[in-house]
This record gives sequence, structure tokens and C-alpha cells, in this order.
Amino acid sequence: MRATSHEPRTTSGRVGAGQTAPVRAASKVKTLTGVVRAVRRMQAEGRRVVFTNGCFDLLHRGHTRYLEQARSLGDALVVAINSDRSVRTLKGPERPVVPGTQRAEVLAALAAVDYVVVFDELDPGHVIRAVRPDVLVKGGDWPISQIVGADFVQSRGGRVLSLPYVEGASTSALIGRIVGKAVKRR
Repeated sequence: MRATSHEPRTTSGRVGAGQTAPVRAASKVKTLTGVVRAVRRMQAEGRRVVFTNGCFDLLHRGHTRYLEQARSLGDALVVAINSDRSVRTLKGPERPVVPGTQRAEVLAALAAVDYVVVFDELDPGHVIRAVRPDVLVKGGDWPISQIVGADFVQSRGGRVLSLPYVEGASTSALIGRIVGKAVKRR
């Protein structure tokens, strides 16, 4: 049986015969070229690739539910995350709370996520055009008409979906609660 990101890889030398070791999260973080190569391989095998993007600054249950639902729509999930520079431009000088390399590795550690790529632009348009996903998803706070890359994916016969928003699960609200508690302790 061939190992995939959802099946443990057998390793030689470090793990006993018949035992397996998990895929290291960092190995799922790729350059755009690496992701495109992997996606083309999967699509050539007839696998459906799902794509989403975001800042994913502080991971919370809204993110995990969303990513699990996104992954259920296909055979592999590619997550593109904004670089630190683009997060600062979009969210303000105090963000991101967690540096991009760490955000990427934490996301890659999730079983639902197959590949993570970091992009520096304010929107993922060029990444979507390079990856050419079969399914493009965003959270429910994004109407399909405003999802970057929707027209491109639909023009290629792909699907674009706005997945349900998890009420009460917001990075900005979480940061607000943390800051509020820190101020009260002083």
C-alpha cells in the first residue's frame, strides 16, 4: 500500500519492522513549485484537490472544523497562508501573533491538511492559478462572489463553496479576550 499524508510512512532504520512513523509536519510545507508538482501528480491519478487560504494566525476550533470539512470535499487539501508581511498589511501591525513558518507547520500537523504553502501577496490569486484546484473553499463569512479565484476555478469546471462559519470562533475575538485578561491582571 502506498503511503499518503493520511497514512503513516514506513521508515527504515529508525522504526522496527512492520512499525510506522508519522509524516513530519514540516515535510508537508512546500514551495509553490513543490505544491504544484504534487497537485499535478495527484490530479493525474484522478484525485480531487481542494484549496483554501487564510492567515490562520491562532488556530481554533473554527479553523479545525472548517479544514476538516474542506478536506472531506476531495482527496487532498492544500492550504495557502499569508506571509507575515501580508498579514500585517491586512490585519494591522500587531499581527500576526504567530510567525508564518510556525503557522505553516502547525497547520501541516493537522491530519486534514496535505500541503501548506506561504504566499506574500495580499490575495492568493496567483497561487490559485498555479495550483489549479478542483474545489476552492472559503469560510462562510465570504460570499462566493467575493472569493478570489472563484471565476478561474469555475471556468475550469471546478466547484467553489463558502463553508459554514462557526459562531464564536474568531481569531480577532480570541486575541481580544487574551488582551483583555492581560490588562485586568495588571
